[in-house]
Amino acid sequence: MIQAPRGTQDVYGEEMKIWRFIEEHIRRITDAYGFSEIRVPIFENTELFLRGVGDTTDVVQKEMYTFEDKGGRSISLRPEQTAGTARAYIERGMHNAPQPTKLFYIGPNFRYERPQEGRFRQHYQFGVEIFGAASFAAEAEIISLGWEIMLAIGIKNVNVYINSIGCPDCRKIYHEKLTIFLGERIDSLCELCRNRFEKNPLRVLDCKSPHCKELLTHAPSVLESLDDDCRAHFDGLQNLLTQMKIPFIIDARIVRGLDYYSRTVFEFIGETFPTVIGGGRYDGLISQVGGAATPGAGFGMGIERLVMLLKNQNSVPEISTAPDIFIGSTGGDAFVKSHELAYSLRKAGIYAESDLLNRSVKAQMKYADKIKARFTVILGETELAENCAKIKNMQTGEQINTDLDKISDSIK
Repeated sequence: MIQAPRGTQDVYGEEMKIWRFIEEHIRRITDAYGFSEIRVPIFENTELFLRGVGDTTDVVQKEMYTFEDKGGRSISLRPEQTAGTARAYIERGMHNAPQPTKLFYIGPNFRYERPQEGRFRQHYQFGVEIFGAASFAAEAEIISLGWEIMLAIGIKNVNVYINSIGCPDCRKIYHEKLTIFLGERIDSLCELCRNRFEKNPLRVLDCKSPHCKELLTHAPSVLESLDDDCRAHFDGLQNLLTQMKIPFIIDARIVRGLDYYSRTVFEFIGETFPTVIGGGRYDGLISQVGGAATPGAGFGMGIERLVMLLKNQNSVPEISTAPDIFIGSTGGDAFVKSHELAYSLRKAGIYAESDLLNRSVKAQMKYADKIKARFTVILGETELAENCAKIKNMQTGEQINTDLDKISDSIK
């Protein structure tokens, strides 16, 4: 038997109901915030991710699905969608429209990594991007959007952690301080951190090893290296979040794993679960992928992790997809009429089902009970001749007599 590739999954049935529940709230809230949906290609030229995500990141070095197409071009499945969205912003001339440009996306990304709970090689991500807004209000807006989604879908005990990694000038100063600190402890770091130290010391702060976390307790804080402008930007963000009554915690160890971030970085983390939202500001990204210097900010959110969290917290909502009515039949003419009636009800926005397997009346009623239809009706020669129907409420057992063309009024 051919099986699905490792690190992928089929989403259907009850699981799909939860996904739709999450996505419906996402779309409702992004509409309220004025974000437009964008769908970028699943694969891009590899150079886009080398320049946009960063060639020193784990994503580019270890996790990308990269191949050569029949034209000899290096192509990669997208490991994230910010770089592709930035490319589209430039290529499609969105920078010529009134700014800012506010975009969101929902779709699959691909990373070759060890599959584990909440982490897949093909994973689905919701993300938002704001291009053309340099103010800290842009970060406050997307953080508030993420916060509203957490509240709407029922994720509990989540905390917002924020930090500023400053502009390139600030990071140059901090880089020197951190390099000295880490250099004195290089032999005590894990192998991954020793490799990161050679390529990008800032990434060492992102280590998840308890041993390395302990060593980094007394590392210099990036916040001590902020210049006046970066400090004012970070203070402004804190003030605005406070005014919005969105609780947050300052954590100087948050740096995020992608090279394009500058100034604000943030994560939504639970008390007993991993990061569910991660994002920040990336004012240099558009210029890195070929456009004019343009400020930007955004975040990504894993759909699988949201589903996992809802299950772990026993917060999965009751989502009914039961039919409003099942229309059974006995006899050839009644069989035809049942499908004609189902079609007319569906056009009126009523979820109607009818028999497709030519079952007996008894079997049809068993099926209606299994699919939890709210109402049932059986059509036969008498019902057709008298243009009437006897509708049964499957919860109360009450029966309603009505004309065939008035069924919709009887079950609303």
